[in-house]
Amino acid sequence: MPAEAGAAGVNAPVGVDPGRASIARMYDYVLGGKDHYQVDRDELERLKRVMPEVADLALENRRYLIRVCRFLAERAGIDQYLDCGSGLPTTENVHQVVQRAEGLAKVVYVDNDPVVVAHGRALLEENDRTRFIAGDIFEPKSILDHDTVRQHLDWSRPIALMFVATLHHHKGDRNRPAEIMREYVDALPSGSYVALSHLFDPGEGGDHETMAAFQEAIAKGSLGGATARTESEIRDLLPGLELVDPGIVLLANWWSDGPNLQPLNTAQRLIAGAVARKP
Repeated sequence: MPAEAGAAGVNAPVGVDPGRASIARMYDYVLGGKDHYQVDRDELERLKRVMPEVADLALENRRYLIRVCRFLAERAGIDQYLDCGSGLPTTENVHQVVQRAEGLAKVVYVDNDPVVVAHGRALLEENDRTRFIAGDIFEPKSILDHDTVRQHLDWSRPIALMFVATLHHHKGDRNRPAEIMREYVDALPSGSYVALSHLFDPGEGGDHETMAAFQEAIAKGSLGGATARTESEIRDLLPGLELVDPGIVLLANWWSDGPNLQPLNTAQRLIAGAVARKP
């Protein structure tokens, strides 16, 4: 989909409002994709006025995802993945990373963004071990009971559940994401892993005021808001699981490929992640 054609409302998939920004399309824009509209670029520019380095948050998140996938495939030996809130297929997606390590690895992507739905299936047609389903990741039963999820993945063996930069977009009860994750975790076989990243509220003494300003800016736009959580609240999203070293840390510090030669900027300090194993 040419970006400018979409911005003019031409060739927009059914259900897509080209006048309203989308997290998936903004992320695609930052990563160098082509499935975004002018409204997405404008919204990113607006957020940059509050946090000039905001694009680094998305880039850091993608680098973290790649490292996590390498760990799960190469070290943990996982060959089944359920990626909840996958976004648009761009470069170095879950299936590309894990299938380099294990060619037979299976992946199911889940998203409810209309643009992702329209393009996700088409872009994955040539990969017979990868599936895409449209669904609401905040309704666990609908995902866990989906025919594709049940049939494509073997639920008698370990599975990697991915919630990368998704849970902070839940709207409503602040405690609901922890309940959602418990439903998913309870369904996972023993030996499974959960990987997540989340906007991070460092509390007093950290970048709390910056995060508060960033959240306010998001809420004033068309994205619908985002919720930052403290380390303790992020831990609650991994009920009964054993944290993999180094635990809950800023994404740049989760098994980085090398030393950080420059201090982390504001955006890089406002997103944390963790990987945990189900005993």
